[in-house]
Amino acid sequence: MSTAKKCVLVAIGIIIVAVLGSVFTSLGQQWYRTLQHPSEWPPAFLFAVVWTVVYIITFFTLCNTVKEQNSDVKKLIVLAIFNGVLNILWCLVFFTLQQLFLGVVIIVLNLAAAILLICEVKKQSKPLWYYLMLIYPIWVGIATTLNTAVWILN
Repeated sequence: MSTAKKCVLVAIGIIIVAVLGSVFTSLGQQWYRTLQHPSEWPPAFLFAVVWTVVYIITFFTLCNTVKEQNSDVKKLIVLAIFNGVLNILWCLVFFTLQQLFLGVVIIVLNLAAAILLICEVKKQSKPLWYYLMLIYPIWVGIATTLNTAVWILN
């Protein structure tokens, strides 16, 4: 399969994660607004901005790594898919199903998976992509803290 086709598949996968996550998040917005939040809470627009940046950086990182034809690229792709599934699952469980504690469990797993992904990116990609991808586990770490705080307060 050509690199261009692989990049199209990566883009489709990222779009699926973004759309499903957005749909599940939207379904729970009314409920979410009723929850208590910590006083130190990021502005609402920041979530969409950061996730958009994460998805764009992930696309370029995966595509550039695929171009290098590394023998372990399958491991990187599997970890990326696993992270995407956990992202969708968290949005479903937290927002749509309104399960705060289960949301904490899933996002902790997502944080562990994000760390595994970034370690694999460091092994397989150029340093630029590794440093840019650091935003992902950092953001999931922040989201884990926020999710845990919401669970505790509610």
